Amino acid sequence: MRKLILTVHVITAVGWLGVDLVMLTFGIAGLAGADPDLVYPAQSLIGRALFTPLSAVVWLVGVLNALLTPWGLFKHTWVVVKLAVTTLMLLLVTLVLYPQLGGIPEGPDRVNLVVAPAVSTSLMIFATVLSTYKPWGRFLQGRAKRRSVLAGR
Repeated sequence: MRKLILTVHVITAVGWLGVDLVMLTFGIAGLAGADPDLVYPAQSLIGRALFTPLSAVVWLVGVLNALLTPWGLFKHTWVVVKLAVTTLMLLLVTLVLYPQLGGIPEGPDRVNLVVAPAVSTSLMIFATVLSTYKPWGRFLQGRAKRRSVLAGR
């Protein structure tokens, strides 16, 4: 069961990154002068149909993956940081990007449709690095060590 959940997590995360890069490509094309009547409706369709739902699925499957594996949700610092980063991305996609999708944006809104997927792609790469290298050790153990150092032990 753990391998199945991990597989679903990897597939959905790769999908999220792929859709993120497509969103970024459309945003850059829009800024570069591509036909706005073509670019922005396509970006909106992909953002609403794939990007936003994948964001929620990746977060949910990631939480399940952490809870159902020895890594745990709050045992290791890298998992806590990855959860925070993914939660931030989900909130930004849902509350900031999603409302901007639809219609033909003007001026600064066009820039936002490049910045949002660029930030999301960067954070996704950071989360992938965390998953690969697993830095910083155990979350609660680190706190206990700091407390003992502060107490002079």
